[in-house]
Amino acid sequence: MNIKRKTWLLVPGLVIFAGIVLQGCSASKSKTSSTAKSDTTRSIAAYFTLATTKSKTPDAEGFIQRWSLLEPINKPNRSNTVFTDSYIRKAFDTLYFPNQFTVLPKDSEKVTVGQQELTWHALDSKNYNVKLFRFAYGLNKQIYGVLFWAVTVINSPQEMKNVRMAVGSNSASMWWLNGKEAAILSGDRRMVMDDVVSTRLTLNKGKNIIRGAVINGPGMSDFCVRFLDEKGHPIKDLTISYE
Repeated sequence: MNIKRKTWLLVPGLVIFAGIVLQGCSASKSKTSSTAKSDTTRSIAAYFTLATTKSKTPDAEGFIQRWSLLEPINKPNRSNTVFTDSYIRKAFDTLYFPNQFTVLPKDSEKVTVGQQELTWHALDSKNYNVKLFRFAYGLNKQIYGVLFWAVTVINSPQEMKNVRMAVGSNSASMWWLNGKEAAILSGDRRMVMDDVVSTRLTLNKGKNIIRGAVINGPGMSDFCVRFLDEKGHPIKDLTISYE
């Protein structure tokens, strides 16, 4: 009699325990499915908006946020320590696509680089720095061992002499103003604002074209660019367009 009573007492406990286990498994499965869905959903919306034809000015600190960005070119490098001046000059002097140093790309324009078909994207960065890693990741493109090209147009209301281009990048990069080299950032480096400041430059009245190339092996890729006046103050009296 005691044995039967103990057995009947155990049954509800086993039922409750089984229910808890099944509920836990269901919750775990739901959480896993949610995480998997989140991991496979990629977007650049948190970091960029589509550029418009309306003119844009630099941000409050003078940083240029509107750029035409080319999807990453495959450029395998296991380490960033190889990015000496001579290495990156050779890497950036290599012709990857037609009119590489003169093109003003249109949004959605495509170019072929080796076996890759790549697209230009006219974008406004939501941050002072342009997060190339997030750009590539959000578009489901290669994120490591890459080379990015960036182009923008700066319109100046007057000629400005003795200005300096201030650049930060992760990792190495090279920058041109109106077809002439303005700054080079070599080595394995983190992105720091005003990391390298150019010699004295002149912004022409009207259109000025900035062209940049950023190369990275492992790690996050990004950059920031602004102009400083003779006193080191950011220049904000500019308008920015992508064409």
